[in-house]
Amino acid sequence: MSPSRYPWLLLLLLLAAPSAYGQEWRATQGDIAVLTHQGATSVTVFGQPWPLRPQADGTVQAWVGVDIARKPGDYPVRWRDGNGIATDRLTIQPGHFRLSRITVKKSMAVFDRDQLKRIRHDQQLLRDSYRKQLDIHSDFHFIGKPVNSIVSTPLGARRIVNGEPRSPHSGIDIAAPAGTPITLPAAGVVLLTAAMYLNGNTVVVGHGDGLVEIFSHLQKTDVHEGDKLPAGAIIGEVGATGRATGPHLHWGVRFAGARVSPDALLQGGKQ
Repeated sequence: MSPSRYPWLLLLLLLAAPSAYGQEWRATQGDIAVLTHQGATSVTVFGQPWPLRPQADGTVQAWVGVDIARKPGDYPVRWRDGNGIATDRLTIQPGHFRLSRITVKKSMAVFDRDQLKRIRHDQQLLRDSYRKQLDIHSDFHFIGKPVNSIVSTPLGARRIVNGEPRSPHSGIDIAAPAGTPITLPAAGVVLLTAAMYLNGNTVVVGHGDGLVEIFSHLQKTDVHEGDKLPAGAIIGEVGATGRATGPHLHWGVRFAGARVSPDALLQGGKQ
């Protein structure tokens, strides 16, 4: 008897079939997902490992960065422990990103060959800083925002500049008066300070385990590469350096390369 001839039988077989997964988790593009397991020694999601921390109840917690452009769908979560490999499922849901239309002077939106060369050089500096290895570990928690003010552009905003689509916004913009102090949300090490063509005065701070913060358009920087800073340290002042239409702080977070929301760490992650 063929199940295809009897749809009700096919449904019963599907309902009776054991799931290939254990626990199932959900996260949205731009989230940091917090997963738990009993006694795992490593975890792999999206084909790469993620940090684990043992908990008081005997479980381990894992933090997983979901890039704003990660394709929605189901992804296996592979835990390794003394008994082998167990598989859970992480379902990525689409984010709801704002569409932002901006009109600026042509000179701010179109670049010549020399300008493009400088921009690519700056981008490489940033990528290299993200990859620097540190002998510290993150607790995946921010004590607060670097500037308490209005968010003018959220993470992932789809930007159309002078009618041309651009890449999604990789951080959040916080509008504040020039000279407003910028405080560091978590202890870390300064990986880079540089004056960049688009980003202006920029500071990159690493927290360990691939977690990195980027602060751009600063009017003034008060730190240097290699500085070890506590949470709450002043790293500089809000400004409008680089390509900026007004004073604001661009605040970005990368986690193992994934562009994620700073809010995920203010809230303790998506569980």
